[in-house]
Amino acid sequence: MDTDPTARTGIDEHPGTGTAPGADTETPDPFRAVESELGMLMRRSHAISRQLARTVHPDVDPSASPLLARIAKTPDVRASELAALFGVGRGTMSRQLARLDELGLIERRADPDDSRGQLIRLTELGTRRSEDVRATGRAFLRTALRSWSDEDTALLAAQLARLNLDLGVPPDLD
Repeated sequence: MDTDPTARTGIDEHPGTGTAPGADTETPDPFRAVESELGMLMRRSHAISRQLARTVHPDVDPSASPLLARIAKTPDVRASELAALFGVGRGTMSRQLARLDELGLIERRADPDDSRGQLIRLTELGTRRSEDVRATGRAFLRTALRSWSDEDTALLAAQLARLNLDLGVPPDLD
């Protein structure tokens, strides 16, 4: 079995439509196409994240890479802020941070403004590992998108930023 997370699925679909060639499609539903493409992107992203996480440490959860990147970007961040950003509970974040602490990737210090809180930053080892993972991830993207123009890549980045912003707003289901 092919374990390359970037390998094609073998399903002969028209990109972006989620339909097989020759299928009767009066008017393609763009939301169905977005759902299909996002689903594939998330599956591939998860597989790639697992591989990248192993470069940090063999026992690190795939969620550690973006967590380390965020801590690197915002040193002295609170666990509650990280939990809110990643959309997980405080208990989940506490367990993830405890594991990173055990591995020597983060350090905690008392929050001078709140005696109950802790501020989190990367250790020297955590900084090196985080930079290595990000460099590996960027190299992967450069290879995967090598046929894209700089303009197309910038457009993708802008559209993904817009999508992330919109997805960050909880839907009104009433």
